[in-house]
Amino acid sequence: MGYCKPPRHSRFKKGQSGNPRGRPAGSKNFKTLVTQALNQYIVITEDGRHRKITKREAVANGIVNRSATADFRAVKILLDILPDIEGQTEPLSPETAAYTDADEKVIERLRERFSKKDTP
Repeated sequence: MGYCKPPRHSRFKKGQSGNPRGRPAGSKNFKTLVTQALNQYIVITEDGRHRKITKREAVANGIVNRSATADFRAVKILLDILPDIEGQTEPLSPETAAYTDADEKVIERLRERFSKKDTP
């Protein structure tokens, strides 16, 4: 209520949106469009046989094959995405993670600080 604020029950007509020129219903964002494009199937010929694979697989195979032929741009792309891929497949558990001496010192200080707060 007040200036430029009509009562909530009469702000919009029935069936009318508050933002009529906004994003149309059902439109997709860029991430969705790229994901759909990468999941489309294509037919490739490999060793004289036709195979049906996704575009995502074709891109991955292409990068790996080009990096194997000493294409340095492909090697750089592969090395840039490799840590992300390996990090997702093998999560580090606290038992297998290797701590440096500096990490151990920080952990010990935190333990001392928190143990002092627990004791009255």
